[in-house]
Amino acid sequence: MTTYYEILEISREAPLEEIRTAYRRLALKYHPDKNPGDKVAEDRFKKISEAYQVLADLEKRQLYDLYGDAGLAGLDISGFEDIFSSFGEAFEDFFSFGRSRDRSDQPQPGADLRQPVVLTLEDAARGMDTCLNVDRRVSCPQCQGDGGKPGSPRQTCSCCQGMGQVSQSTGLLKIFTTCPDCRGAGAIITSECPACQGAGVISEKKQIQVHIPPGVDTGTRLRLRGEGEAGTHGAPTGDLYLEVCVAPHPVFTRKHRDLYYRAPVSFVEAALGTEVEVPTLTGSTRLAIPPGTQPGATLRIPGLGLPGLRGKSAGDLVVVVDLQTPTQLSEQQKQLLQEFLKLKDIEGLEGFEGIEA
Repeated sequence: MTTYYEILEISREAPLEEIRTAYRRLALKYHPDKNPGDKVAEDRFKKISEAYQVLADLEKRQLYDLYGDAGLAGLDISGFEDIFSSFGEAFEDFFSFGRSRDRSDQPQPGADLRQPVVLTLEDAARGMDTCLNVDRRVSCPQCQGDGGKPGSPRQTCSCCQGMGQVSQSTGLLKIFTTCPDCRGAGAIITSECPACQGAGVISEKKQIQVHIPPGVDTGTRLRLRGEGEAGTHGAPTGDLYLEVCVAPHPVFTRKHRDLYYRAPVSFVEAALGTEVEVPTLTGSTRLAIPPGTQPGATLRIPGLGLPGLRGKSAGDLVVVVDLQTPTQLSEQQKQLLQEFLKLKDIEGLEGFEGIEA
């Protein structure tokens, strides 16, 4: 049968400090919170705790050394609360037992805020300066974020006796939670600040001047440091994140830094070649369509797309040839096309197999 010394992996001559060290190491390794659903680890943890209760107690250890398990008959060695209190700091680090490190009277950084910004494609291309109205919470100027009326005393919380936490036992464990009365502060405000009703913060609507750099796209996030909500007890203010959304454009389609435009071209113009006027974000330009251009062909105009963020070069304007087939023909046009088909058969022209009378 495995002895308590073997369970803790120590010798029978081990001093108390070695027993404590061994227990701390093994308990953290096999604790159920670190091994959820592992029945073997849970049973091992119980045996480790039982062994520690016996060997860390001088009287129980002497009885065990003399008589073995029989010497412990009638003794209660099933409770673990004293063990957890002995190692409160270690278990707090790993499993959040013991006193919380997140008391409400400790400085807490302010929350970050997010604000959507909808831009036109033209705004995204050239960048813009705009003014945004932001709703946020700021530290109460009257109580400086304390929540109490200036000069009024605080009273020790009777629920947690100033500890900021209350405990409850659940099976083998003692669980500590934030005190519901003082919300972890350990003290109760006797007189609330009239400006913020004890909250320590007030709502504010602020106008913020924002510069949107050229080249932003849907999904771009711009960070404004210190424009979020106020921290508590002198902690730093949160940040404001602008989430950009570029509205669809009636003429252009955007793919990263490139702009796409579908240019309508008749099949005659595509066959003979032509020059078309192409719109841009700043006006228009002329583009030559080479003879024999096929439907769906793409022609690039360098540098007329969107500028790149962080100094990246501008994209291109990509012109997609959108071949237009007439749906209503005059009799003369039909006759000319019939003549064209006859010439095609005679001369063996290629590239117009899809044209029928």
